[in-house]
Amino acid sequence: MDTWEFYVKSLIPALNQGLLMSVKIIVPSALLGIAIGVLVGAGRAAGPKWLKPLLNAYVSVFRGTPLVVQLTMWYFGLPSVSRWLGGYLGPLGLPEFTWKCLILSPYAAAVVAFCLCSGAYQSEYIRGAILSIRKGQFLAAESLGFTKAQTFWHITAPVAVRRALHGCGNEIIYLIKYSSLAIIVSVMELTGQSKSLGSLYFRNFECYCLTALYYLALVSLATIILHLIEKKLEIPGLGQAKA
Repeated sequence: MDTWEFYVKSLIPALNQGLLMSVKIIVPSALLGIAIGVLVGAGRAAGPKWLKPLLNAYVSVFRGTPLVVQLTMWYFGLPSVSRWLGGYLGPLGLPEFTWKCLILSPYAAAVVAFCLCSGAYQSEYIRGAILSIRKGQFLAAESLGFTKAQTFWHITAPVAVRRALHGCGNEIIYLIKYSSLAIIVSVMELTGQSKSLGSLYFRNFECYCLTALYYLALVSLATIILHLIEKKLEIPGLGQAKA
């Protein structure tokens, strides 16, 4: 098979399939990660005292352990937990779903691992943005008769979103790149397709070079979208550097 035929008939179609799978992983992981980050970050910054240690523990675990380990635990580790629970819950007459729901497909394991890990990092950006807001704004809202919920939605949230946007955007960029780790749990995304074809045809250089271009295109597209969102949320005259 010559080079042109290899690219047109084998490599590009396979990478296009891998690209579709990568997008299927990245989009829900990013959206769920942001949602988790907002909830956890807000809880850590302004939540009840009893909740903060639990949220801090979640963030510490998922930021303090390698994503590779998290992936393998969700996919390879949970079946062992499922079997252990089945031994105890089965004799009690409980349905198999009670413990077999812990057995995740490769795709589900990847999304769960990515969104929980991303959410832990996103929560730090959200928490920092909320804590950076001056207390005077809260006191002013209180003097105007705002409730805590009204203060959060009308004052804290809009300012925090703008301040956290850069960090959250960077985390999405990181997510695009470390989505390649899904190959560890046998998800055939971009890197998985590239590795498979490279091993089959012994043309690893071409496969990985083109795969890198695919990732570069994804990151560039995400960067453009994030820049447009920043422009959309920008307040004219606020936060602009003086000449």
